[in-house]
Amino acid sequence: AGHPEILIVSNIKDAAGQPIGLGDAGHYWHSDLSYKDKPSLGSLLHAQELPGEGGDTLFADQHAAYDALPETLKARIAPLKAEHSYLAKYEELRARSPWRPKLTQAQIDEVAPSIHPVVRTHPETGRKALFVSEHFTTRIVGLPEAESQALLAELFAASVRPEFTYRHQWQPHDLVFWDNRSVMHLAAGTPDTERRKLYRTTIEGNLPF
Repeated sequence: AGHPEILIVSNIKDAAGQPIGLGDAGHYWHSDLSYKDKPSLGSLLHAQELPGEGGDTLFADQHAAYDALPETLKARIAPLKAEHSYLAKYEELRARSPWRPKLTQAQIDEVAPSIHPVVRTHPETGRKALFVSEHFTTRIVGLPEAESQALLAELFAASVRPEFTYRHQWQPHDLVFWDNRSVMHLAAGTPDTERRKLYRTTIEGNLPF
């Protein structure tokens, strides 16, 4: 309370049975706020209460994922743009988490999709990285639906190969700060019998290019 810039990420419920924070955050691989015109530059997670088992967070290096692509695929995706939408998996998450509200039309209008390059360039290092995710990316602009979905499936698989991922096993009071322009992340899941609570904040970024 009093700090709207801080999001509570937790599976803990209050006396009324309502989550005290976002209980299903990170269920799909994603880069934070990629559905906005100016996606997050970086995010910070601070561990407050940790489960006895589970609760890990996985990170995937999108520079390494891009570098490993065949040259023909790099050339194919170089000019392409993709649509990112907050609503992409929302109904699936609602089915899993009934506490998520049905959005009003006004709320839906506030989260209009954004269009970003499939390959973005890091503004500080100049390195290229894949910038699509199974959570928020819905289609490749200008491609027929079947071709778009097939290409996205190929890129999703390439982006999270085991050799590009790191699993963070949380310790008390850990603070993890990552670059959303370079990595995606995923919550590995916490058993319903365990309690997990972290604080998250994000830093606004610039238009991807």
